Amino acid sequence: QVQLVESGGGLVQAGGSLRLSCAASGYTSSSYAMGWFRQGPGKEREFVAGISRSGHMTTYADSVKGRFTISRDNAKKTVYLQMNSLKPDDTAVYYCAAADVPIVIATTKPHYWGQGTQVTVSS
Repeated sequence: QVQLVESGGGLVQAGGSLRLSCAASGYTSSSYAMGWFRQGPGKEREFVAGISRSGHMTTYADSVKGRFTISRDNAKKTVYLQMNSLKPDDTAVYYCAAADVPIVIATTKPHYWGQGTQVTVSS
């Protein structure tokens, strides 16, 4: 059974940084492409960033490009989302997801989801 557990969320001022982590268990490292999604207050869940199984390919939503960086350490079965220059609009619950695809993109339907971690950016 694949399990994904996010951590690293919290309250930060606009312009600040946070790093989210997603620890995975229950599968062989690099078996799945991974991604981060988020759901803000009153909004639908949206794609944030995706990374291929090997970590060599990444993709980002336009709204976070240049500010967020996704990475993975397959030896530790952990995926990261480094978030810099945070804005109040980045306030959301952030979810880690795993999918049996070459790379997670906006239209991917992940097979597995974490429980989410809250990120709040104050102005």
